[in-house]
Amino acid sequence: MVEQHLLILLVKLAVAASLASILTRSGRFQRMLMREERTLGQRIQMALVCAAIFGTGVLARVLNPDSYQALDLGMEGSMVMGILGGYVTGLMAGVLISIPALFKHETVSIVLFAAVGVLGGLLRDIAPDKEAIWKFSPFPDLSLWRLIRRRDLRLPAFSLACVLAILLAELMRSTLARLTFRVFDLQTLWRADGPGMIVAIYATTLFATALPIKVWNSTRNEKKVEQQQLRLNEARLAALSRQINPHFLFNTLNSVASLIRTNPEQARQVVYKLSKILRRLLRQQENLTPLGEELSFVEDYLAIEMVRFGDKLRVAKEIDPATLDLLVPSMLLQPLVENSIRHGLSNKIGGGTIRIRSRMAGRRLQILVEDDGVGIAESKLATLFEQGIGVSNVNERLKVLFGDDYKMWIDSRVGEGTSTGIELPEQTSAAAGVETFASSHV
Repeated sequence: MVEQHLLILLVKLAVAASLASILTRSGRFQRMLMREERTLGQRIQMALVCAAIFGTGVLARVLNPDSYQALDLGMEGSMVMGILGGYVTGLMAGVLISIPALFKHETVSIVLFAAVGVLGGLLRDIAPDKEAIWKFSPFPDLSLWRLIRRRDLRLPAFSLACVLAILLAELMRSTLARLTFRVFDLQTLWRADGPGMIVAIYATTLFATALPIKVWNSTRNEKKVEQQQLRLNEARLAALSRQINPHFLFNTLNSVASLIRTNPEQARQVVYKLSKILRRLLRQQENLTPLGEELSFVEDYLAIEMVRFGDKLRVAKEIDPATLDLLVPSMLLQPLVENSIRHGLSNKIGGGTIRIRSRMAGRRLQILVEDDGVGIAESKLATLFEQGIGVSNVNERLKVLFGDDYKMWIDSRVGEGTSTGIELPEQTSAAAGVETFASSHV
């Protein structure tokens, strides 16, 4: 009989962990866990969700008291809701969880669960900070050791308070069960098993209360790591974008400075084109933009460069109309076109042609920027992604946005020219772009 009762207690712990895991699969519940300050509506919603889960276990035990005793986690659930949600959540959850017990005339359960929920709310109020709620240890010996070793005694003292409150709740349940017989209690049923079983019951109550908190804290920590990674990637992307803009502006202003003396009218046109480019850069807030807008931006840039190079710079475009509305990273093409001009055509006596192509390859967008310039030596080509400012910058931004779901390559032959290719997943809306960014770094 003792072995059977111990098995029931072990199953009870497994049920506590399982119920907590089931709740973490809900995105809405995960968002509830991430909040430390909740509105009244959010606290009520949290109580309703958890009452449905823990109340189902109470109902299963009421319908079949001999087989499903391990499913009754009503008191433990009420305590957890009070600790995590406060007085309102604990009180409401306790009342709702106890409703199935009323069908078996366990009328004292509603008072006990509500009181335990309020007790959990009191623990939340005395916590040194909100994070301490998630850090309390169910092992009293560890808490005592921390009290001795640490100068800041608040967290270990709070852990001890939680342990004592949970044990007090179990004592209240057993006392009420002996006095009224209108509350479910394993101690009353198994009293003949001796004091060792009573200790096991108290320990089970303690760990069945702590387990959901630990499981949910693990989920919170994972979400925090994800959010920190996203913020890190956003900051990295913003830094890379800022690196591009000054580099581009520096070269453009050099062009204006050289034209002011030789051709003021052309200088005025260049300044006008530059103002259009700056307006677009100032408006740019999204990481992704339609390819059509990116091409328009490159046309303004090339108009500036064509004033400077004259007939030596020629441009050809082969754009698939189906690709114009697809989203690409902002400032994707300009650094590549600038590289073609600076390193491919500016050193070529007769100038040359830059060709921009776009096409669909299945569900993938392919973009090519080609020139018939002087080309790149093979020794430099191998390290271009590390040394070339424009190319490496574009590659880094693509890596941040798409993870491993992109390709970028450079083919070049000395004296024949260079081709830079990019292959991206098809993106048809801003929402799709954000989803790609998030999923690639979770």
